[in-house]
Amino acid sequence: MITKYFSRRDWCLTAAVLVLIIIQVYLDLKIPGYMSDVTNALQREGGSDDVTSAGVRMLVCALLSLSCALATGALASLVAVDVAYTMRKRQFDNVQRFSKQDVDAFRAESLITRSTNDVNQILLAVSRGLPMVTKGPILAVWAILKISNTSMQWTIATAVAAGGLMVLTALMIFWVSPLFRKVQWLTDGINRSSRENLDGIRVIRAYNGEEHQSRKFDETNDRLLDNNVRAIARMSPIFPGMSVIQNLLTLSIYWIGASLIMNAADTETKMDLFTDSIVFTSYALMVMSAFLMMYGVLRMIPRAMVSYRRIDEVVCHVPSVPDNGDGGQCLESGTVEFRDVSFAYPGADGYAVEGVSFSVGKGETVAIIGETGSGKSTIVALAERFYDATSGEVLVDGRDVRLYGHEELRRKLGYVPQQAIIFSGSVRENVNYGDGSESKNDDDVRRALRIAQAEQFVNSLDEGLDAQISQHGRNLSGGQKQRVAIARAVCRSPEIYLLDDCFSALDYRTDRALRDTLRREEGDRSFLIIAQRIGTIMDADRIVVLDKGRQVGYGTHEELMRTCPVYREIATSQITEGDA
Repeated sequence: MITKYFSRRDWCLTAAVLVLIIIQVYLDLKIPGYMSDVTNALQREGGSDDVTSAGVRMLVCALLSLSCALATGALASLVAVDVAYTMRKRQFDNVQRFSKQDVDAFRAESLITRSTNDVNQILLAVSRGLPMVTKGPILAVWAILKISNTSMQWTIATAVAAGGLMVLTALMIFWVSPLFRKVQWLTDGINRSSRENLDGIRVIRAYNGEEHQSRKFDETNDRLLDNNVRAIARMSPIFPGMSVIQNLLTLSIYWIGASLIMNAADTETKMDLFTDSIVFTSYALMVMSAFLMMYGVLRMIPRAMVSYRRIDEVVCHVPSVPDNGDGGQCLESGTVEFRDVSFAYPGADGYAVEGVSFSVGKGETVAIIGETGSGKSTIVALAERFYDATSGEVLVDGRDVRLYGHEELRRKLGYVPQQAIIFSGSVRENVNYGDGSESKNDDDVRRALRIAQAEQFVNSLDEGLDAQISQHGRNLSGGQKQRVAIARAVCRSPEIYLLDDCFSALDYRTDRALRDTLRREEGDRSFLIIAQRIGTIMDADRIVVLDKGRQVGYGTHEELMRTCPVYREIATSQITEGDA
């Protein structure tokens, strides 16, 4: 139920809407009575004062009803905005707890659609639907009670018309709902295609792939257009159908009224029946308008329900990597250990890594090397607990990572991903980022930049630490982005550094200078480094060699050169005589 997203304020506003609508309906239903007074006054001599009095009361009721309607619309809009805010916030907060597996399952473009387009559908449904879904039934029931004692024939005609409207509306909802589900799914596809096109614009242009991308986009866009057209086409008969029913009801009332008047015994009775027919017509049209209001809500329901279910899927999704820290004590500091760890990605046929065992002691540097696709980045993902190991144990500071709360574990780790993630904002905001940033000052930021070999290029920027970085760091080079990302990890002052091939965009001289400075300035920290270059890792205390997800070597550079053919093949293909 959408009401689970209501705050106490929203419930109070909804109660106010209900009260205002009851007042509005009461005022609306008074008007036909005054119309009857006007008709009766016209039949009497000297009834002009009564006509004026009834007319003034009708005008007052109409103005008060209008005021209630305006206030109702404003309050309903406030409720809708609050609900949309709550939905977006709960989605965002839960997505923040998602593991990589959860994000992959929902897909990024779908999560974006759910927090934007789907929430807007709910906002529209609540702002427009709350007044109508409240007023419609109240007006219908109250108006029916008003007319039920007037004439059985008129009442039956109104009931038949109302039943026809209900059947027509139910058929429309049943017919259209599947199309709206498909429309939302195709909207995800449009977002996916647009995002892919924007992210890959350089490659697309370099390969003259604009036409190919346009065809891909047009294919999804055409399907979306087709489904929207079909949905609208299926909904289009409803309004003509309702107009026909409403007109038939009006004709029936007048026909029944004319028949009753013709069969009346005297003139006074005929005039009373004429007056009743006018009043009844007003009430009957109110009943019809009530059903039209409910239809207005019901036609929004299929799309809104699809959006609600999609939003609720995100809000109620339990992260696959639970945040279930036990608050236990660590007996060690700055250590990482993998004990016979195997891991398979969800839906994969085999293991990404299998039977991996190694340890990183305090102050040690352990490196991981292997061919592309050998599972190196998976090791870091398991240490960060982006995923839980399928079997075996991953320990940080002597405790299984599954016993840590997420925040507790990640405060110990300084993670630099393979693809440097840079946020829009200043250099300072990018380096001094995350929990604990309040305790850092500009001196800490500059120290981190110096260690990461980024101080020189930051100082060359016009605004220095306040220089603005665009989204994804598009105004920085690849090497500059990697150095800012490394500086972010250094500024965090972690016990353990997890460096996932984050030197790849650096030239050899900068790579060497950065590693030397890290070793000198952060020598008491532990390092788990993934790299493709032998020169980057050959000085590590130990090196883990992976081949197709299996650990095929473990030792120092010299030991592996003697005992590990895979490592020796990688090394001999890279090391020049000068390096050797």
